[in-house]
Parts: sequence; C-alpha cells; structure tokens
Amino acid sequence: METSLHRQLKTLYSSSTAEQEVTVDGYRIDAVRDGQLVEIQYGSLGAIREKIRELVKNHDVLVVKPLAARKYLVNKTKRGGRVKSARYSPTKQTFHALFDDLVHFVEVFPHPRLTIEAVLTEQEEHRVPAKKRRRRSKGYRVEDRKLTSLGKRLRLATVGDLLSMLSPQLPTPFTTADIARTSEIPRWLAQKMAYCLRKTEAARTVGKQGNALLYCGAGELVPLEGTPVEAA
Repeated sequence: METSLHRQLKTLYSSSTAEQEVTVDGYRIDAVRDGQLVEIQYGSLGAIREKIRELVKNHDVLVVKPLAARKYLVNKTKRGGRVKSARYSPTKQTFHALFDDLVHFVEVFPHPRLTIEAVLTEQEEHRVPAKKRRRRSKGYRVEDRKLTSLGKRLRLATVGDLLSMLSPQLPTPFTTADIARTSEIPRWLAQKMAYCLRKTEAARTVGKQGNALLYCGAGELVPLEGTPVEAA
C-alpha cells in the first residue's frame, strides 16, 4: 500500500498529477519531470535494481531516496484507532546511511543517465500491533509514514560524488576504521562505504595494515609500508 510519504514526495517531484504513475517501457514510474523519470524508493534500492538497469538504457532517471533524519513514532491501539503512545526515535539517519542500501545498487550506479538524490526528512511513523506475533517479530507493523519536513538534499551522479562524502580529515591511505572515526559513523557502515567505493572503482585497495585493508582514491599514488595485495 502506498504511504503518505511516498505520495507527498511524488507530488513534490512531479510537475503535475498527469505526470504521476505513468508507464514507460512496460514499467510503472512514480513521476516524470522535464523528461526525466523519477522513482521514489523508501525501501531497498536492490528491489528496483533491474528496473533501473533497463530504464537507463533509453531514459534519464532520478532515484529519490528519503532518509529519516528525525522520526516521530505514533503507536495506535489498532488500525484507525486511538493513539496509545508517541515518542521520537533515537535513530537519526545522515547521508552516510545511504551506503547501507547502496551496496545492493553498485551494479547499476554510476551510470551516465542515472542520478541518486538522497533527501533528509522528518517523518511521522504510525504503528499498529501485528496480527500475529512471530519469532523475531517487532510486534508491530507500520500503518503509514508521513512527511512532516523536508531537509537537505544530496545528489550523486559520479564516483567523484561518492568520494566527496569522505571526510577531508581522512588519511591516505585509509582503513575502514579511519572512515568510521573521521565520519563519526559505525564501523559496519564504514565497511559498506568502502565496499561501495571499491565496487564503483572510486577507490582501490593498495595494501594491508595488519589485518585491515588499506584504500586510496582511484588514481592516487601512495607510498606503502603495508603488505601488498596480491592480484586476484
């Protein structure tokens, strides 16, 4: 079911309602703006990977990825019922959160006809109890998400755009621990960031520091004291 958030963003990114939910090359597209196809994807980018791979063969495509910089959680007794409790989520996404999802999209991005726009949003998430409590279930399901505020946007179209997300304080060469420290993100997210940089050839491995891989930006020449990486 389409959420309010998706519907609101679709309106923001289209010139008119006539340019929403159109069919192009056999695919349903959220919106068209100035000849560019717009796909809004709250869920996994991997879910639209093949769709986008086909569309960029003949069209310019903008993939909009909303990130929850702040989220207000509204718990209801049931669907359409009264509000039981409400609070702000302690989790706050930044632009770096995009890499958690981009790992499933590096086979498509970058492409000359593809742009990704990450958007920081404030959202209101309405939850209702899950019908059946399953093992590992969160005990609720999301009834709706609403956009309450739109913040900064970040456009990515090239490997240079990916590299620009690295901190200027990052040493050369660097490890994922260095990414985590200088960008103030968890190590697991820094590892995903490094994976994306390597798979898109924005960066390459140049050696090891103990058990940690050393990376540098593509084209950079770095004198190494670590152990050389053997060619695959």
